Amino acid sequence: MPPPPLPGKKRRIGVMTSGGDAPGMNGAVRAVVRMSIAKGCEAYGIFEGYEGLVQGGSLIKQMKWEDVRGYLSEGGTLIGTARCKAFMERPGRLQAAKNMVMAGMDALVICGGDGSLTGADTFRKEWPGLLKELVEKKELASDQVAPFRHLNIVGLVGSIDNDMSSTDATIGCYSSLERICEAVDSIDATAVSHQRAFVIEVMGRHCGWLALMAGVSTGADFVFMPEKPPSENWEDEMCGIVSRHRRMGKRKTIVIVAEGAHDLSLNKVTPTKVLELLSNRLHLDTRITTLGHVQRGGRPCAYDRMLSTLQGVEAVEAVLDATPDTPSPVVCVIENKIVRQPLLKAVQDTQAVAAAIKAKDFDRAMKLRDAEFAEYHNAYMTTTATDQPEMRLPKEKHMRIGIIHVGAPAGGMNSATRAAVAYCLTRGHTPVALHNGFPGLCRHHDDEPLGSVREMTWLDVEGWVSKGGSEIGTNRGLPSDDLPKTAYCFEKYRIDALFIIGGFEAFTSVSELRKARAEYPAFRIPIALLPATISNNVPGTEYSVGSDTCLNALVTYCDAIKQSASASRRRVFVVETQGGKSGFIATIAGLSIGATAVYTPEEGINIRMLARDIEHLRVSFAKDRGQSRAGKLILRNEHASNTYTTEVIANMIREEAKGRFESRHSIPGHVQQGGTPSPMDRVRAVRLAVKCIMFLEGFAGKSKEELVADPMSTSVIGIKGASVVFGPMERVEKEETNWKDRRPKDESWVQMKTIVDTLSGRPKPEDCCETCGKAK
Repeated sequence: MPPPPLPGKKRRIGVMTSGGDAPGMNGAVRAVVRMSIAKGCEAYGIFEGYEGLVQGGSLIKQMKWEDVRGYLSEGGTLIGTARCKAFMERPGRLQAAKNMVMAGMDALVICGGDGSLTGADTFRKEWPGLLKELVEKKELASDQVAPFRHLNIVGLVGSIDNDMSSTDATIGCYSSLERICEAVDSIDATAVSHQRAFVIEVMGRHCGWLALMAGVSTGADFVFMPEKPPSENWEDEMCGIVSRHRRMGKRKTIVIVAEGAHDLSLNKVTPTKVLELLSNRLHLDTRITTLGHVQRGGRPCAYDRMLSTLQGVEAVEAVLDATPDTPSPVVCVIENKIVRQPLLKAVQDTQAVAAAIKAKDFDRAMKLRDAEFAEYHNAYMTTTATDQPEMRLPKEKHMRIGIIHVGAPAGGMNSATRAAVAYCLTRGHTPVALHNGFPGLCRHHDDEPLGSVREMTWLDVEGWVSKGGSEIGTNRGLPSDDLPKTAYCFEKYRIDALFIIGGFEAFTSVSELRKARAEYPAFRIPIALLPATISNNVPGTEYSVGSDTCLNALVTYCDAIKQSASASRRRVFVVETQGGKSGFIATIAGLSIGATAVYTPEEGINIRMLARDIEHLRVSFAKDRGQSRAGKLILRNEHASNTYTTEVIANMIREEAKGRFESRHSIPGHVQQGGTPSPMDRVRAVRLAVKCIMFLEGFAGKSKEELVADPMSTSVIGIKGASVVFGPMERVEKEETNWKDRRPKDESWVQMKTIVDTLSGRPKPEDCCETCGKAK
């Protein structure tokens, strides 16, 4: 007999992973299970994908809170996935429907690719007929199926290829890109040492996202991808670009080939064909490296952990919001915003890409990908080869564009600078590096033999895409330290526009330059700010270049700490994070590692909060009966409290534990600034930097009076929700900036703090005694 339905809107929600495995799938499973339980529902894990749904029995198992402990950091899928021919036929789906009814389930969250999601939507459409058939065959009684007349399906896209339309990223794609970049970065050293060429084959049968993003992230010389084949004379084109790069002094050649790459006639372009061209025509010592399933494996990066968690939470909300008439949604991400899209349309658009490629309609194939994909392709094409006469502007529109880094170093600063320089050269502008920030400009601009103001060539920056830190130097000094000298330098070196890369100090610098325009005509130039800081605290944007690199470094550190805590089973680590007076890093890292508690400056710390958390730890460890992965982490932002320091909190926990568990504190410090920039920071830096230079060149030819009158002439580029926007500094300063705490007034990530608490099981204040912290 199936169990009776749960009261009210509560549901029994099944979760399964299907198709190829992808890093981050386990995070989605964890989020669905714990969010379901937190909402008063029951969660069921369906093991081995659709095979488990058809076989039933022990492959459909109710999941408890502790069953998904430690899932976030694991690669692959811990509940398994398998190809299932039986589900493709109606008898298989009939058995699957029976198994769901017998378990009392009428909602299913599926994490997989377009094939898996198509099968799920077919299942939903057939559901009423399947139940009717089960009754007619007397396998189930009508009163047994009556409570489960409607099936709700919610899709999550798990795919390393990032091949689903309607979303900017799929679960697993950035982890896979990270594997590729690690491999190419390693190969890079050998290629430079021996002046070799390497042909790298990456995954992507019908989607070139991995190939394109790897090309952008590593500064590859040429990229082959299915949606945008090279021109008819691609052999001459590729050899021409490689030859020019070699003549300019480049010692290496990297060509990225997607496994589904072909020419305009759909003839396959193989790594071997590319090797023969480079070897025979250009006489380069060439090697092939096929990365294969290395791209699929390994632990998920911070972004995939965050994405899978947020999408898993949204999937449960979508189930509870659904009515019998609600179309099946797929949970997507557009820029920085989690959204629900119609599942069937997303699948149809995805399949239409393959159809367009087959029909040789490559323009349509590109349009069917998201707008971000085309932007990245254009950015790659304009920055990989600077001698493109058709893109060069008329001489009267050429500008001398100053490029300066301000504030602490952040991963991706160099990637942005390289892209800006390459785009400037392509368009005919002169890129001028202002070394070591504003103090470097003022103090060392006329040093001999080499001053701090230097025109840049393509070869100067060509190898910077994967370098951390700041190759032109950065400094926290502000223009106000010496405005007259700054203005003098701008005039002396004829700076027509300024591109600033940096954090809150950079934001403050743009503000000072804008306000000083009345007194100093030299500052009456267009100025664009690209936020780059690990703290992600720049007003006008929800994302800063460098924050993803920081999160990856912190998550890797915390994984190692958690492993130590788990090995001793009864240990808590209190880890101090950077981030200034913004709790972004602490919160998103907490979301990505499954922290027990996160302390932020926005919320602060008080004794009642600590009492609740210590009592929660007591209860949690008391229930521990030798489970694996039992270590616990608490994250505390460096400015969360002046009184309750990281060490003080660890000591308080140790004192109150009375020997039942241990506590340690750990401070990773500048490890969080990361080494090599993450692929996300690299590709976003390239895209946003190109947009900034395009924005600046739009002011070419305008008078100083026109520039002063235009509020957009000093702007910050930002990702806000589902859009990339330029915000005028004057408005952003007045309306969006918390100057006292050096952060935006409205921080979009704050709502994620509730999700961290919910998924960790952290008690709510209203459910606990104010004095002792015990549950009421």
